Amino acid sequence: MRQHDRSPSEKIFWPVVWAVGLHAVLFAFLFVSFAHTPDLPPARPVIKATLYQLQSQSQATTQTNQKIAGEAAKTSAPRYEVEQLEQKKLEQERLAALADKAAKAQADAAARAAQSRKEAEQKAAEAQKKVQASKEEQAKKEAEKLKQAEAAKLKAAEDAKKKAAEDAKKKAADAAKQKAAEEAKKKAAAEAAKKKAADEAKKKAEADKKKRAAEEAAKQRKAQEAARKAAEDKKAGALAELLSEDTQYQQAVADTQGSQVAGSLDDLIIRLVSEQWVRPPSARNGMAVTVVIEMLPDGTITNASVTQSSGDPAFDASAVAAVRNVGRIREMQQLDSKTFNALYRSRRAVFKPEDLSL
Repeated sequence: MRQHDRSPSEKIFWPVVWAVGLHAVLFAFLFVSFAHTPDLPPARPVIKATLYQLQSQSQATTQTNQKIAGEAAKTSAPRYEVEQLEQKKLEQERLAALADKAAKAQADAAARAAQSRKEAEQKAAEAQKKVQASKEEQAKKEAEKLKQAEAAKLKAAEDAKKKAAEDAKKKAADAAKQKAAEEAKKKAAAEAAKKKAADEAKKKAEADKKKRAAEEAAKQRKAQEAARKAAEDKKAGALAELLSEDTQYQQAVADTQGSQVAGSLDDLIIRLVSEQWVRPPSARNGMAVTVVIEMLPDGTITNASVTQSSGDPAFDASAVAAVRNVGRIREMQQLDSKTFNALYRSRRAVFKPEDLSL
């Protein structure tokens, strides 16, 4: 264990005690010496010198001088009582002054010790205060660090929560976007399939239409060929009959032959115009438009005009366009001028949504 350091007052106390004790001993010794000293004759110069030396020298030197002076006084001459009393008084005053000085020194030392103790206590209090302030500051810093750590923790948790919410929102948006893309893809695929089916149906309908038209054309050509052959046979027979003597009979045969040829041409005109006729969406059953077809002997159609409207301009326009799109009917060249002028120079046709007739 470390030895406790002595305070400044403790360091000064014992030297002061020893000094005071030494002065007391000297004072007692001098008092006893003067009390037993015999009367000596006057020797003022020596006494004065001795007193002067006592005042100027130290205690040990003073004591020695006093002894020497005493011996000198014993050997020299008896002293007067007045001088002895004066000397005693001066010595007592000097000792009292020394005692006062020692007491004052002791008091000063005690005051300094008290001041030092007070300063030490103040320094200790200040040090303790600084330590306490340092502890409080450290505690405050620790509390602030803890608070900052808690705030950082809360902020991190909040940031993590926000990030999770944003990730979830982004994930939901991506899922919705992917779902929309898939639905759009499905819709596009369905539209493509629908369009493809419609195109295929349209192609099939066009193919069927072309097939029917081809079949109808083949049928018409076959019928025309048969009619042409029959007409030629009839013409040959008619020609033979015309060469006969009965002119009236020949005319009747020619009229019959012309009617048969005209019937075949009527069927041909109906077929050609039907192929060019595109019925509008507004066409309804019960509607009818009458169109006059004007032609040249070579079969070229020069004009088509409405003589009786259906009440639907689109329907009327589709009938006129169908006639004009035929362009030319070369088979008209088979007719003679009389039959052509009588039947086909200006021919009337009736257009209906469900049929076409001449």
